[in-house]
Amino acid sequence: MRILFLHSNFPAQFRHLAAALAKEKGNQVVFGTTRKEGGIPGVAKVIYNPSRNSSPETHHYVRNLETAVLQGQAVYRLALKLKEQGFVTDIVYGHSGWGPTLFMKDIFPKAKLLCYYEWFYRAHGSDADFDPRDPINEDAEARIRIKNAPILIDLYSCDRGLALTSWQQQQFPVEFRRKIIVRHDGVDTDYFKPKPGAKLVLPEINLDLSHVQEIVTYATRGMEPYRGFPQFMEVTALIQQQRPNCHIVVVGQDRVAYGKQLPEGQSYKQLMLEKLSFDLSRLHFTGLLPYNQYLQVLQASSVHVYLTRPFVLSWSMLEAMATGCLLVASNTPPVLEFIKDGFNGLLVDFFSPEEIAARVNEALNKPEAMTEIRAKARKKIKKKYALADLLPKHIQWLKEEARR
Repeated sequence: MRILFLHSNFPAQFRHLAAALAKEKGNQVVFGTTRKEGGIPGVAKVIYNPSRNSSPETHHYVRNLETAVLQGQAVYRLALKLKEQGFVTDIVYGHSGWGPTLFMKDIFPKAKLLCYYEWFYRAHGSDADFDPRDPINEDAEARIRIKNAPILIDLYSCDRGLALTSWQQQQFPVEFRRKIIVRHDGVDTDYFKPKPGAKLVLPEINLDLSHVQEIVTYATRGMEPYRGFPQFMEVTALIQQQRPNCHIVVVGQDRVAYGKQLPEGQSYKQLMLEKLSFDLSRLHFTGLLPYNQYLQVLQASSVHVYLTRPFVLSWSMLEAMATGCLLVASNTPPVLEFIKDGFNGLLVDFFSPEEIAARVNEALNKPEAMTEIRAKARKKIKKKYALADLLPKHIQWLKEEARR
């Protein structure tokens, strides 16, 4: 089987899948990306580069579409070269929405086009209008509608698609859902596992909390409202007042990955540090961490807080569950698919720092009572979302689609 993976940020969600397929005899695996760093044994990485960025003069409704078209154009040119070199793929499997898959049915008309769908944008009923303090206007409604243009082209063109969760699949138009199966990539539960008595010592960043009994953790790609960072900082201020020996560890970058930037270049981290009073000796920002250090944070966590708007579910929540963390999480739809309050986690109002802090206190005050909740969180991931079980099913799906 010949397969062409497409994702601008190599290897992204296709890491385990590409590696496993490359190990099988008879497969030829090619990965098109803009990222030069990194490699996977047996996978031929090929680089594409858009000819230019989207123009600042382009109407802001269609700037994302222009960027997608430029990405798609660059991939089309790359695919032409591959075809000239004798590579005619059986499957194209790409991340939808950013443009790489747009023209693949034109260059490889006989290949099966499979799309990895993370999100379909809606002005109402999910992330965009979730915060009543940040209402959307008519301009935003129009921009959000047009933002789906490259995704709709992929939905029309693809043979099949995949969404990680039922909540994410439900965001897509009803008429296209039949094309999209629900299957998570899976979490490596042999790697993300509890370590009783674990201490947090990261000499690489000069962090030693081996003497600390209470560690509240939070992990995010970007420190932003979409993942409840402002609320978490308010929770931190409350917890520090109430628990003088508790330390807070924040893993992630000081940036916005989703949603709006603050004016004049200020970050949400800067805003909250200026707005509230903290004991900085007990508040630790680690930045992004390599997996082995990130795992140590989860293993040493007394309570792990995960907050999200009704949006794409973060991998970090499932990794925390697999590690046996005591999860205090927002009672928003993507979370509710995985967490039952008082059973395998504690649910809270996304908008209430007081309630979040109260449940963190509840967990810290009764660690023995939380042991079973931790165990059930891990059991949920091991039973239904273990990489060892889902990766073979993912490969089988590809093979069935290639034969179809």
